[in-house]
Amino acid sequence: MLAFGGNALLQAGQKGTFEEQLANVERTCENLVPLLEAGCELVIGHGNGPQVGNGLLRHQAGEKMYGLPAQPMDFCGAETQGSIAYLIETALDRVLARHGIVRPVVSLVTRVEVAADDPHFQNPTKPVGPYYQEIPDQVGNDGVMAGHDRPSQYRQDPKGRGWRKVVASPVPIGIQNASLVGRLAGEGYIVVTVGGGGIPVVRDGRSPVQPGMTAPLKGVEAVIDKDLASALCAQLIGAEELYILTDVPKVYVNFRKPDERALDSLTIGEAKKLIEEGQAAEGSMAPKIRAGIYFLEHGGKTCIITEAGSLGDPACGTRIIK
Repeated sequence: MLAFGGNALLQAGQKGTFEEQLANVERTCENLVPLLEAGCELVIGHGNGPQVGNGLLRHQAGEKMYGLPAQPMDFCGAETQGSIAYLIETALDRVLARHGIVRPVVSLVTRVEVAADDPHFQNPTKPVGPYYQEIPDQVGNDGVMAGHDRPSQYRQDPKGRGWRKVVASPVPIGIQNASLVGRLAGEGYIVVTVGGGGIPVVRDGRSPVQPGMTAPLKGVEAVIDKDLASALCAQLIGAEELYILTDVPKVYVNFRKPDERALDSLTIGEAKKLIEEGQAAEGSMAPKIRAGIYFLEHGGKTCIITEAGSLGDPACGTRIIK
């Protein structure tokens, strides 16, 4: 299982055009060739942060300028899952053809279940979408936008850049069609799934169901961490290795300081200590390390955190091991 980092789609300073994103994805997919040539079963997850933010902007602009109804965040997540999967499939087709590798590629728009009572819903902190210099219309003094079946919360940016929508980042507890993902991978397909952490859904306790059936799923305003969703997917399909791709070759102690030191391996205990000591920054390396810990504590053998360009090296990255 591989989790693509944000730089696989969009580089710093780029506008995010289709051509830019496709070229970035193709470069990342080129680095998968050593794994493909080794015959590895391959499942790919990916982020969608900038893309879903841009999607929200497009919906808001369409509503304001043309009266087109803006869609909720889970809908935008589904849109970006499909569009990014299309980019990955297109790029992989080119790479496979260039190297004479015959492997089919399939993408699944994936719902990922979270608990309706997850405590993160009580204190949403994940910022999404654009900055607003003035508080948006219909938002009260408590930062909540009223008059909507899914109330939106806005908070002022601590750096003074304006107001921004915030959503919860709940813990994933289930992945729809995970068994199908595993079966397809076992049959030789390269599977793209849990894009952007998956479309966040909860069980709808208000919906009528027949006896013996579980409540249907409904979307919620949230963002699921894509590395943790990839770790859960890896666990459910019985993957042995989880690769978390980022923009640095290894995990570092004292990162970007004169005495920085790259780490070749970490035990679970050492990885937890690294987070506790603040050596792994929140919003950056800490979530990746947590995902690796989760994977290993739930049956995985190895988690490797590295950059895509290092995948051909057998000793690449920082390995979190039991």
